Amino acid sequence: MEVAHHRVLQLFLSLFLLTRLSSAARQLTESPVNSPMKFQYHKGPLLTGKISVNLIWYGKFRPAQRAIVSDFITSLSSSSKTAQPSVASWWSAIGEYYHLANSKKPSSLSLSLGKQVLDENYSLGKSLTSDQIVHLASKGEQSHAIDVVLTAADVAVEGFCMSACGSHGSSKSGGKGKASKFAYIWVGNSETQCPGQCAWPFHQPIYGPQGPPLIAPNNDVGLDGMVINLGSLLAGTATNPFGNGFFQGPKEAPLEAASACPGVYGKGAYPGYAGNLLVDSASGASYNAHGVDGRKYLLPAIFNPSTSSCSTLV
Repeated sequence: MEVAHHRVLQLFLSLFLLTRLSSAARQLTESPVNSPMKFQYHKGPLLTGKISVNLIWYGKFRPAQRAIVSDFITSLSSSSKTAQPSVASWWSAIGEYYHLANSKKPSSLSLSLGKQVLDENYSLGKSLTSDQIVHLASKGEQSHAIDVVLTAADVAVEGFCMSACGSHGSSKSGGKGKASKFAYIWVGNSETQCPGQCAWPFHQPIYGPQGPPLIAPNNDVGLDGMVINLGSLLAGTATNPFGNGFFQGPKEAPLEAASACPGVYGKGAYPGYAGNLLVDSASGASYNAHGVDGRKYLLPAIFNPSTSSCSTLV
């Protein structure tokens, strides 16, 4: 089975000495907010058409925790009933990449919630390698799909917390018939292992300015942090699914659609400050996007390749 993967480390701008955030765990010396850069299109395919997002839950997750993520995926689709700014309007920024890839006849991408697989008995143990992540991802559909592996707080994954909060990549299908590639994502719950790295700004960072953490919109530091990383990885998967789409820098350590804007969630963001965000009057939680059924989420800025700037919802 051929495997290609990129890692992403949510070390945010608050680590202002060393943050080069990417889907390959690089480190940046400057933020693209202050240093305009040009994204390159490497002529490879983007994800297009109707794509199911399958969730493979590895380890113990409460139903309420699973609902936070599944509602986020459902929220990616446009709904006129959702308050603005919405998760769907955040995701619509990805369309800029499709227009740049083919301005005369741009393709489109529609994501929907697919099947969910529960592996609550830790079938591969509580310490996983990258190859085992791919094996778990293959439990989802491998055609017209993104398979997302979410590991519980008590699961150690190769590179987790040391160099990555999650990763995305592709692998050849192991099924019968003509082999084809499928895209996958892995995201870990960092609540007990490294919230200062992978759940900021809902936890104090391990380095940099030590301001008070923000209140998580779904009252779950680990899962709200997972949504941030999942959002970033979905953006990278859509626009650079097989390593030859849109990215800047070396192929082994690319800056992608969301990882090019580390630590930026609202206008006015700077190292240690996520930006001007919306605040829920009842809970005091910070967020920038509305989802289905009254959900609220905090989502990373998307890099706009046309303006070479980070685009925020608020």
